[in-house]
Amino acid sequence: MTPALGPDWVVGSDGLRFRRAARVILLDAAGRVLLVRGHDADQPERSWWFTVGGGIDAGETSREAALREVREETGIVLTDDALVGPVMTRSGIFAFLTETCRQDEEFYVARVSTHSAGDGTGGAGAGFSVDGWTDVERELLDELRWMSVDELRAQTLEVFPVALPDVVETLLAGWDGTVRHLGEEHDD
Repeated sequence: MTPALGPDWVVGSDGLRFRRAARVILLDAAGRVLLVRGHDADQPERSWWFTVGGGIDAGETSREAALREVREETGIVLTDDALVGPVMTRSGIFAFLTETCRQDEEFYVARVSTHSAGDGTGGAGAGFSVDGWTDVERELLDELRWMSVDELRAQTLEVFPVALPDVVETLLAGWDGTVRHLGEEHDD
């Protein structure tokens, strides 16, 4: 049975399913970024890497959503002052669960110590808590993994946003206060 998009997805003015989302570029002490690998139930042979995050709930700010999503998807609890940004925005248009969807995303960055960040060696929850995953996430998310910029660039799977390796490389040196706007990106 194909999972359904959640109630946070509404039909936008352009006729596409739409939601706002908050994403977090989590960096560890070794200079690696935490990524999630997922797939679409309708295209199980295709999988891709993306940052931790998800939809913004009603009445929630994007910062609050970012903190909640990190906790739910990884078990890592961040304080508000650990979250920097937003450092980047993008509007992703992609096919998912047999629909074309648009997700307007705000990205934050946070640094975590290695001991609080899981070992990230692979598997759905290796070194992380996935207790907060929804049923849809349990079905469609495959693993969490720390990757260096070089490993990210060498990936044979798709990475979203496409500019992520360059963004991570820049953020490793520190954020300069400029919000990077990626515009509209089609993930197909």
